[in-house]
Amino acid sequence: MNGQPERRIDVQFDDNRLLPMLYGEHDRNLARIETLLGVSLISRGNTLTISGPPEAAETAQAALNTLYARLTRGQTIDGGEVDGAVRMATADGGSTPGADEPRSAAQATITRAEIALRTRRRGPITPRSPTQAAYLQALAESELVFGLGPAGTGKTYLAVAHGVALLTTGQVDRIVLSRPAVEAGERLGFLPGDLKEKVDPYLRPLYDALHDMLPAEQVKKRLESGEIEIAPLAFMRGRTLGNAFVILDEAQNTTPMQMKMFLTRLGEGGRMVVTGDISQIDLPTGTRSGLRDALEILQGVEGARFVRFTDADVVRHPMVARIIRAYDQADARAEARKQARRAASDTGMTTDDARIVGEPE
Repeated sequence: MNGQPERRIDVQFDDNRLLPMLYGEHDRNLARIETLLGVSLISRGNTLTISGPPEAAETAQAALNTLYARLTRGQTIDGGEVDGAVRMATADGGSTPGADEPRSAAQATITRAEIALRTRRRGPITPRSPTQAAYLQALAESELVFGLGPAGTGKTYLAVAHGVALLTTGQVDRIVLSRPAVEAGERLGFLPGDLKEKVDPYLRPLYDALHDMLPAEQVKKRLESGEIEIAPLAFMRGRTLGNAFVILDEAQNTTPMQMKMFLTRLGEGGRMVVTGDISQIDLPTGTRSGLRDALEILQGVEGARFVRFTDADVVRHPMVARIIRAYDQADARAEARKQARRAASDTGMTTDDARIVGEPE
């Protein structure tokens, strides 16, 4: 394998009843790890043999130990958990040294200190990438956190999960979820119904996240009591949100004035999370994004934390990461062409010359 010496690691699992879930239907989870890390996994009884380049083999061992530990705690495993375990193990640098000898997965040392959010419906929610782990750490430590990056990285989902965990343990009195009501390049026209029915389509992703954390009857009860409030950004004006966990989603679609208004709603005992993707701004052309504005103004302000996600943190379908990467590359090529045309106008180059300069090699 690329000239590297092959390493063999034997991992023993104490409970054979957990192995079908660990390996997955038709060994699907093992196949996924083999594909991601370029290793070979062969099972015999309760022993799994890992063969491959040393670093990849150790990473596979660490990922399998993490997944097995989840099962011993009564948690489940799906494709996203497999990808997340590999991602975290890769960041941690693999397993502990001296893994040539068979060792029990139940006794294996996992280098990452596990961060978990406990919700009534989903149970423990753990990070699936190093950036998600840093994000959860920031949420636990800071009063104002900005989660920035592309769709599918868990920015809003983890923020809602953290808010639910704080609410159910009595650390905050309520959760306030908000979004700017900006159409994403579409014209929805007249929406029938009362005010709630008009704005709910914009807030549906927040409802979806809540229903993933709490039973439906709990969501309904807490919405009725005011413990959970979901409202468009315009409804935040003039309020002071004390002892509340407040989330502003899709913040790239705020104006600077709206962003300042929102951030200054923070009251005593309150916490705020602002999530958004500055590459997906739906504001009218020429309107500056309040999120972009805040990122410049609040750098270095005590108590404000910024966590930046990339396509490597996408935890949705793997195709989503590839789509985001392709669009980013297309944007980079377009920007290179624009700069080349600008340089051409300054130096007197022809349009064809500028096009050639702007094309990637």
